Amino acid sequence: MTIGASLYVTVDDFCHSHPPKKRPGPQASLSESEIITLTIFAQWSRFASERDFYRYAQTNLLDAFPTLPSRSQFNRLVRSCTQLIEAFFLHLVSLLEVRKSPYEALDSSAMPIRNCKRRGHGWLAGNADIGWSNSIGWYEGFSLLTSVDPTGAITGFCFGAASTADQQMAETFFATRAYPNERLISVGSASSGPYMTDKGFEGAENHLKWLHHYGARVIHPPKRNSKKPWSKRLRRWVASIRQIVESTYDKLFNTFGLWRERPHELEGLRARLAARMALHDFCIWLNDQLGRPRLAFADLLAW
Repeated sequence: MTIGASLYVTVDDFCHSHPPKKRPGPQASLSESEIITLTIFAQWSRFASERDFYRYAQTNLLDAFPTLPSRSQFNRLVRSCTQLIEAFFLHLVSLLEVRKSPYEALDSSAMPIRNCKRRGHGWLAGNADIGWSNSIGWYEGFSLLTSVDPTGAITGFCFGAASTADQQMAETFFATRAYPNERLISVGSASSGPYMTDKGFEGAENHLKWLHHYGARVIHPPKRNSKKPWSKRLRRWVASIRQIVESTYDKLFNTFGLWRERPHELEGLRARLAARMALHDFCIWLNDQLGRPRLAFADLLAW
């Protein structure tokens, strides 16, 4: 069975356990299972753009999806299923049993959506802004916060304006995990172990507050001039176990094309971001079923 067929079966089983919401107007040309499957499959970097994927779908997938609508109508259907795509991502998290992990690696990454030197306000003015990244410098877009288990499975994510500090993002992330909000389900459930972070999440006061209010224990290397410095061996060990989050971001940005994201609407960005997270965890789940290394994604693309 190809990844496309496996994905559709998994999505369809999930959707049957979540009765569709009644919406006014005529019936949609695609079922929720079909919308979610196509949205997730479209995130492979093999497709250079949404238009490129749609040409592929119209040429190769009409036998499987004979009622495929126009691209603009399909995009409207995708936006209407944003929360369901996020819920499917959480369903995959539960299938991967990440709650048994001894720790999670938490880190943020730049998510550029526009050249910061361009004039004008862009499509998402008021949501995106200018921020600094150590890897790419100044950029316009968002900051993406992701939590990953030791094997590379994504357990939760959220994003905010590029100028948002890591501590502020973490505050929202931990608070929503401790006190769930149906409008921000993508953060997932609280970790059973500590969160391994870098120095961007430092601050003894913050750590005490996160532990006391949200039960979130954060571990990160101290500053070089700290009164309680870590040994070089301990620093290297923590850096090595945090490497998994860098590997995960590489999958999101390169294998699943997040670097080329140029959204016009916030809801569309939410839907496609959740689809990428779901595709990442689905590939891990599928590799588990096939007895392969969890992050061996290269040859899975097929319908």
